[in-house]
Amino acid sequence: MNHRLIVSSALASLFSMGAFAGDVPAQGPLEHCFGVVKAGANDCATGTHACAGQAKKDKDPAEWQYVARGTCEKMGGKTTGVMGKPMAAREAEAKKLEERVNMK
Repeated sequence: MNHRLIVSSALASLFSMGAFAGDVPAQGPLEHCFGVVKAGANDCATGTHACAGQAKKDKDPAEWQYVARGTCEKMGGKTTGVMGKPMAAREAEAKKLEERVNMK
């Protein structure tokens, strides 16, 4: 019986780890992509609000999220747009996120 409990626990942990694998961002350099965000899934502030997760509608051209560099236009977005934070703050935030993604 103990053997069965151990095996079922191990399997449960493997399945739960697989459930979170889709949440891991893409590896490598990131860029801001405007116009591809789903409502409530933006990464940061814009001119109309001050926080992530406050996008009101899907594919709003003013909302952005980080994507792997080179994939934005393939998704139908643009890499240029007006953002709510000064350029230096955006670059620092992008670098911090990129380091976290690359585990540096």
